Amino acid sequence: MSDIAIRVEGLGKRYPIQTGGARYKSLRDVLTNTFMAPFRPRQEKKKGDFWALKDISFEVKAGQVVGLVGRNGAGKSTLLKVLSRITEPTVGFADIHGRVGSLLEVGTGFHPELSGRENIFLNGAILGMKRAEIIRKFDEIVAFAEIDRFIDQPVKFYSSGMFVRLAFAVAAHLEPEILFVDEVLAVGDAAFQKKCLGKMGDVARSGRTVVLVSHNMGAISELCTHGVLLDGGKVSLVGGVEEIVEGYANMLASNSHDVVLEEKSELPVSVVSARATNGEGFAAASFDINESIVLEFEYVVRQRIYGFQLSVTVARSYLDILRSYDTDGGDIPPFVDPGQYRARMSIPARFLKAGHYAILLHSSDPQVVFQTLEGILTFTVEELSENTVSRGYRQERPGQVIFPGHWSTERL
Repeated sequence: MSDIAIRVEGLGKRYPIQTGGARYKSLRDVLTNTFMAPFRPRQEKKKGDFWALKDISFEVKAGQVVGLVGRNGAGKSTLLKVLSRITEPTVGFADIHGRVGSLLEVGTGFHPELSGRENIFLNGAILGMKRAEIIRKFDEIVAFAEIDRFIDQPVKFYSSGMFVRLAFAVAAHLEPEILFVDEVLAVGDAAFQKKCLGKMGDVARSGRTVVLVSHNMGAISELCTHGVLLDGGKVSLVGGVEEIVEGYANMLASNSHDVVLEEKSELPVSVVSARATNGEGFAAASFDINESIVLEFEYVVRQRIYGFQLSVTVARSYLDILRSYDTDGGDIPPFVDPGQYRARMSIPARFLKAGHYAILLHSSDPQVVFQTLEGILTFTVEELSENTVSRGYRQERPGQVIFPGHWSTERL
């Protein structure tokens, strides 16, 4: 019997796209266009094709835990939907050997008018669990979600944090032979994310085949043994997890140090720009070790949020070496009102060692992470100054950062 659990050969997914003409029009626009149509040249709508996936081929052996890695828009979620039989490929095929479970979108299938108890049975059935299996795992699911006091309340009264905890708890207690997981490790607060990571670790160690999509390279490195790197809908690299993480780091290193992002109107908070600047306020991709670095972020808040905060993680070789919150200097503000904001975080000179760095940005309230942007900025720290070289420290410094401390020396 073959030990191949998943075999993908020449897979491609094409979507038609259409340009020309507005999709949504008001009544005034319709009336105006109707009267003015005879006097305007006719504009033809152009149709084209967009290949979300193209010529994807790889194999996953039974029992392997594979990380599916790539930048936003690389085709990771589309590939999981094809493998989960949610959508059909345009060309090619994927052979799946075993019972499949998918955690593609937390909360799909929940009904707001039903209680937490009723939604557990409904969502469990949607995800392929038998009634006896749901009954057997019911107490474990409720305990994992930490909502035992509210289990018989309609979920429309749940906080966003309670909702995502319950949704993940149901999905995480599936027992398929093959499990597809798409970015569900980013739900809830920090404590619950740690619990989610532990649960996925249990699944990975149980001998089941897992394909995991995540921008968290720490989770990928910890949980996965192999990986597939996607770039622009194509396979860029297949190999061991260390090779994949390094390839993803090199891919991000080509990103700009001064970026403008598309505003996400569906999110309560949306980051719209980010840049790394020197002490004079100029954006730069490289800094001398003796320069301070200022990270600047602009974001839009669309609703009044209780306890909002930003956090920045500075990573080197995808080892998180520094994390800073915008509330470290004082108490968390009780409320943040709608509007556009600019936040700055300063990294002192002679703190980061020479090397390549990636910045992860998180926006959250005490219950929910609104947005996680992995590798939103990348930059390099170099030992360029003559006085640095003259110190004679010509090999890489030990440790993760350079901590100057406060030294005093006296002769005895």
